[in-house]
Amino acid sequence: MPLNVGLIGTGNIAPAYIKGSSHFPDDVKVIACADVLPDRAAAFAGQFGLRASSVEALLAAPDIDIVINLTVPAVHAEVSQQILAAGKHCYSEKPFALNREDGRKILALAAEKGLKVGCAPDTFLGAGGRTARKAIDDGLIGKPTSAVAFMLSGGPESWHPNPFFFFQYGGGPVLDMAPYYLTWLVNLLGPVAQVGAMAGRAKAERVAGHETIRGQRVPVDIDTHTTGVLRFESGAIGTVVFSFDVQAGTLPRIEIYGVESSLQVPDPNTFGGDVLLWDRDQRQWANVAPVGRPDIQRGVGVADMARAIRDGGSFRASGELAYHVLDIMLSLADSAASGSFVTLESRVDRPDAV
Repeated sequence: MPLNVGLIGTGNIAPAYIKGSSHFPDDVKVIACADVLPDRAAAFAGQFGLRASSVEALLAAPDIDIVINLTVPAVHAEVSQQILAAGKHCYSEKPFALNREDGRKILALAAEKGLKVGCAPDTFLGAGGRTARKAIDDGLIGKPTSAVAFMLSGGPESWHPNPFFFFQYGGGPVLDMAPYYLTWLVNLLGPVAQVGAMAGRAKAERVAGHETIRGQRVPVDIDTHTTGVLRFESGAIGTVVFSFDVQAGTLPRIEIYGVESSLQVPDPNTFGGDVLLWDRDQRQWANVAPVGRPDIQRGVGVADMARAIRDGGSFRASGELAYHVLDIMLSLADSAASGSFVTLESRVDRPDAV
């Protein structure tokens, strides 16, 4: 029997969870939604055939097993704790929290209550991520020695209808976008042990470009360009750049380098994409045969967690993984501020291959 799911937050990302979860009818069934804006929840419920309710009523509903937290980043930690306190399993959008203390509180409360807590992104469970993981596990590049990851953008203010939060604490290229890249790197190479970074911002304010707010000034309160180095527990070294200050570039999304060959990894914001292996004999890139279901979308992490709730065992897009990624991101900021390398306080086991 599938576990019943409720959503808190019916904004832009919510339809993707409805669509993605529909691919796992034996594991999860979304039946209800809530939002701080009741009219928006009612409209969303009508569109997708759900039950609309207040947040309080959804948390009290006896027929809800899992609640997906799709609120804004500033209240992710608060709402996740409310979900767990209500006795529901919790799955949150990224980032897991905005500081380590809140992240630890979430994990501790879940353990105290005997509940599961998971967190996006789950893109690494799609066909692209699975194919890259299998290529590394099968030894196609030999022992991994290094990696690069680049998230280069001019920033969302030119197109987003509400870009302001992207440039306040909780947004920015690291806390908002780096979870995709760092989660993939941890899945492919294992936990990170130490980081170093430099950071800065190109502008003190930006100008909104969306037709509804065109010309409005957008204050920039956070660093918008971070360059970092990662030393993985395995000894591999990573170079990462997360930026809202790059208007155009040609660098790869992610590449993994080994003693025998190199691997091009697809965009970690997506679930698919080609994985390319450097053929040393032919001196050219060649496609790696894809593995995994091509229809996987957002919601696979929730379904994987539901199976662990129902059948026991571990799941992959876990709170522990999300906390480790949060620790990496905060350590990048700490290093940039202090000018020193930072040793991570957290570690996590590399997620099981699918």
